[in-house]
Amino acid sequence: MKRLAFFISGTGGNALNLLRACREGRVNGLPVLGLASTGQVGGISRLEAEGLPTVVVVRKAFESDEAFSEACYQASEMAGVDVICLCGWLKKLAVPTRWAGRILNIHPGLLPRYGGPGMYGMHVHRAVLAAGEVESGATVHLVDGEYDHGRILDQMRVPVLADDTPEDLQRRVYAAEMALFPRALAAYLAEQA
Repeated sequence: MKRLAFFISGTGGNALNLLRACREGRVNGLPVLGLASTGQVGGISRLEAEGLPTVVVVRKAFESDEAFSEACYQASEMAGVDVICLCGWLKKLAVPTRWAGRILNIHPGLLPRYGGPGMYGMHVHRAVLAAGEVESGATVHLVDGEYDHGRILDQMRVPVLADDTPEDLQRRVYAAEMALFPRALAAYLAEQA
């Protein structure tokens, strides 16, 4: 069974969802670590309350993305992690060869559109509405060192309704994320077995 780390930058909702999916047997993985780039995120205490060991690697303590990324990978390797899941993670990660193909991210939009630097959270939903799109959704992809760029593993689409606010669309996309990430991770892990 692959050992999993969940990297978070916020409330930890996606991480808790994956943790639950693993514990219920829907995902054949063993969560062993939660990691955040600041101790100020609420998700850390939520993961700890679920009994998941956590660590904080403060981004400001490092001069470069590469040095910060390496510290995150070393913390993961110390915990015996095989696969990293970015669960609302907002920091840039440099991906060394040894981690290539082993980091998954969930994005609140249909990549390759509405991805890249600065395209996260409400920024994505506002851009989708401003463009007059009729659908949005969520994407799970492999991380390759460029924002929102790696191979797409799975997507889930949701309609954009005529009277949607960014908050309305966010709720619908988030519900899709809750179904999509466990499904995509389970399929990925089955491929790796």
